[in-house]
Amino acid sequence: MRGAVAVLDIGKTNIKLEVFNAERALVWERTTANSVLPGPPYPHADVEAVWAFLVSALADANRAHPIGVIVPTTHGCAGALIDQSGLVLPVLDYEFEGVEEIEPRYAVLRPPYAETLSPPLPVGLNQGRQIAWQQHHFPEAFAKARFYLTYPQYWSWRLTGVASSEVTMLGAHSDLWAPIKRRPSSLAAKLGLPRLTPPLRSAWDQLGPVKAEIVAETGLGRDTRVLSGVHDSNASLLPHLASRKPPFTLLSTGTWVILMALGLGVEGLNAADDMLANVDVEGRPTACARFMGGREYSELLGAVQAPADDAAVTRVIASGAMALPCFAPQGGPFVSRRGEIRGEVLQADRPALATLYVALMSDLLLTRLGANTGALIIEGSFATNAAYGELLAALRPEQPVIAGDDAAGTARGAALLAQWPPPMLEAAPGRPIEKRAIEGLASYRAMWNRAVLAPV
Repeated sequence: MRGAVAVLDIGKTNIKLEVFNAERALVWERTTANSVLPGPPYPHADVEAVWAFLVSALADANRAHPIGVIVPTTHGCAGALIDQSGLVLPVLDYEFEGVEEIEPRYAVLRPPYAETLSPPLPVGLNQGRQIAWQQHHFPEAFAKARFYLTYPQYWSWRLTGVASSEVTMLGAHSDLWAPIKRRPSSLAAKLGLPRLTPPLRSAWDQLGPVKAEIVAETGLGRDTRVLSGVHDSNASLLPHLASRKPPFTLLSTGTWVILMALGLGVEGLNAADDMLANVDVEGRPTACARFMGGREYSELLGAVQAPADDAAVTRVIASGAMALPCFAPQGGPFVSRRGEIRGEVLQADRPALATLYVALMSDLLLTRLGANTGALIIEGSFATNAAYGELLAALRPEQPVIAGDDAAGTARGAALLAQWPPPMLEAAPGRPIEKRAIEGLASYRAMWNRAVLAPV
């Protein structure tokens, strides 16, 4: 590999450009907030702001560390209808509630869960529903489109002019992919997508060099390679696929907490629990469960921005105060319930309450998923929450719990695509969490589970 690897990492909250050298060390980084424009015609991604950030960051990064490869990675549930010159419709924000208006019509089109292993989700979290809504409300623009590109592939297209599709995005609870048969679902044909779907390429495939005008604007080399790109949760998984043997479970944490159980079959997945099969870069279905843990944690924190400490966790457990789901309406097994706090909690103890909630939800979903063997590896924002790791270790005494110490884990995984498959790597760095009993936790968990499972 010649030159550094630049990863464009577009999350729901932040956008980053992260640059890695040949030894896979992070050597340069820039971050900005991601924003949603309110419309018209509907809430949508501010792609031109992302583009301006990307071009400026690439120019600055390339001066410090000449770039040889660019890899896009993004959150799921976003896609772009384009013609030869650009967008024919804005990139719809998956949290736009207006998409649900199409549900009666879409329910007739949606394939059975057994085909897609993609549960029915609210708002635009099933990408097929987004497309059906756009097709219904904007038929002229839809007819004008040449391609429908999932989000990483939109950015690789903007950089190269080459359109592609890719399985980690198509297989991310979109309703558009049949993961067991490894092909588009029956919905794709019903929506007329075959004419809009570009060639299927692997996440690590080179689409082409950067366009000449971008070379002129950024100073990138003419031979800078651009790869097709990858779904961000699957990017987080790549260092572990390259360094561990199943079974193990990756807890990819951020706005969402996504539990990805490697070595577990998909036969026991349950749509009602928001379980799904994501698809890894090799096209293999991966058993997953998820909830919007980062968003819910923030809601529970309120104005208190501090980590939970052991004394506060002990006080909340002893008080019997509980947070019960759900505090975000976009996903998880209890999406139809309104979150509530039972009991009295000191304002200063809100971080402990929030951490207990996310730990207990993680524990419950691990059990329901059947991910009861192998290591639990925490990546992302909750890897630095010491109380979360200690609670999870106490709740799962038979499983090793490892807190990842790589804040750039998603981007580092995406950077591995520059030479995929790599030789077997050393296990990704992490901190094994010491097992210790937490007084009253077992009784508290039993009480919390009874409250969660009681009829509403």
